[in-house]
Formats: sequence, structure tokens, C-alpha cells
Amino acid sequence: MSQRYRITRSLQAHEDAAASTISLEECKQYFASKPDFTYTSVFTVKGATAMSIEGDFFMWSYGDIQIPFRHYQGDLYVSGTNEAVIPKMVEVASDLVADIEEG
Repeated sequence: MSQRYRITRSLQAHEDAAASTISLEECKQYFASKPDFTYTSVFTVKGATAMSIEGDFFMWSYGDIQIPFRHYQGDLYVSGTNEAVIPKMVEVASDLVADIEEG
């Protein structure tokens, strides 16, 4: 079973509603400073067949593996299937002053 995590600011008290979201522009600036991340607007999953998903993806390179961090409606989502992503996810959440929620 795959575990999914959400990096969010929605659990924090903010007077300004915009401050409770992680903007796409903020993500683009943040991840551009990280050499192990690249941005793509289409994520392709390959298996017996290939499926492409449009969206805003920040692909983390971990060895030969690409792990997507997806920006969607003011939050970032990432799969916890590969345990190596956990410390990277914690780092990203800390840098963005955000919380991590399972689900």
C-alpha cells in the first residue's frame, strides 16, 4: 500500500488566507535553488503502459530514481513509497515553514 504525504500550511493559524498556502511561484523559486530538483508540467508513469499526468511537478533525483513532489491547490504532495523521500520531505517542509500530514 502506498503512503501519500501533504506538505501544507493549512494547519497553521494565519490571519491572511494567502499566507496559509504554498504558492506555485514560491515553489518554483525554492526548488530552482536545489540542484537535485527539476520542474516539469507533465509527469509520465511507465509500466506495462505509460500514463502522463499534467500538473506542476518538482522531480527529485535520488540516484536513478525520480520522485515527484506535486504542487496542487496550495500544497505539495509526495509519495512515501520510497523511504528515502522521508528526510527530503522533512527538509522541504522545514524550509517552507510548513507541516506534514499523512493522507
